[in-house]
Amino acid sequence: MKIRPSRIGAAAVTVAASGLVATALVGAPGANASHDTAAAPVAATSDTGAVAAKLAGELGSRSAGAYLDQSTRDLVVTVTDAKAAQAVRAAGAVPKTVARSGADLQKVMASLKRDAAVPGTAWAVDPAANQVVLTMDSTVKGAGLKKVRSAAAEHGAAVRTDRVAGKFRMFALGGDPIFAGGSRCSLGFNVTNGSEYFFLTAGHCTEVGGTWTDASGTVLGTNDGSSFPGNDYGIVKYSSTPEDTQGGVRAAGGFHDITDAGTPTVGQTVTRSGSTTGVHSGQVTALNQTVNYAEGSVSGLIRTTVCAEPGDSGGPLFSGSTALGLTSGGSGNCSSGGTTFFQPVTEPLSAYGVDVY
Repeated sequence: MKIRPSRIGAAAVTVAASGLVATALVGAPGANASHDTAAAPVAATSDTGAVAAKLAGELGSRSAGAYLDQSTRDLVVTVTDAKAAQAVRAAGAVPKTVARSGADLQKVMASLKRDAAVPGTAWAVDPAANQVVLTMDSTVKGAGLKKVRSAAAEHGAAVRTDRVAGKFRMFALGGDPIFAGGSRCSLGFNVTNGSEYFFLTAGHCTEVGGTWTDASGTVLGTNDGSSFPGNDYGIVKYSSTPEDTQGGVRAAGGFHDITDAGTPTVGQTVTRSGSTTGVHSGQVTALNQTVNYAEGSVSGLIRTTVCAEPGDSGGPLFSGSTALGLTSGGSGNCSSGGTTFFQPVTEPLSAYGVDVY
């Protein structure tokens, strides 16, 4: 019996002893602020990512981010002037006037990149608090801890520090594995350019080998692109077009169809599928997150409260039928909880000229 690669994306790939996580399910990505109470009702939750992205492009540095209010489920967009607030209302969202602009907070993060890029640190904007949150894992100690705290102190209330248990690592191991270069990883989303078929996974996976096989040794395909560090995505071209092509992911109940890709919103509930820990949900807590792994720094990630463990890397993050990201890494586990980072899926889709289906 010939084994064909299933078109259902799932979770993780193991990267040798590096602690990187990647696994795919083969066979199936505050302070000084005040609310503007005169705002219009928000758009439906399913539209918030698109609305937030559109407003971010229009407002530029006059906004410092957006998020879903957990009590009202309104899309709240931070603004620094009345004209920006008017544009937010016109889009059906709620404006919130803040003291620090997007440009102000970007300067803070640029400074942290220069002065606090110690392995085990991560930072991103918390739009609700109008601050940059600088997170340190348990490995940041001694001189490194002193360096990071000194860098944070230079920015006063613009930076809030936080500690998390465990170590930021890129998840490795997994079940229903794909193999390359002696390492094991996971498939994320199946994609196509209209005539050829590929799958996306984590870039730290595609950096370790070129030809991917399933557990039986059958060749699935070869790398067609890879970006890590800086980003964390890669693309593998199937060696032949499977007869059972399906553009979905493995979720509770089996096959879950994926029809489009988008950008999440801070506060949005999202779901991750992984071959080690199965299906778990949580909330988006930050966008444009920078994480300093031992293997290198990655920027532009989605930060969430969704748990993950070794073997879940490369697996899909989604909401409904919308693809959102690829599991990169994080800390913690699915017993005590943790923090997990995801590579936004829209970036590799654009870079490689492919689409989910």
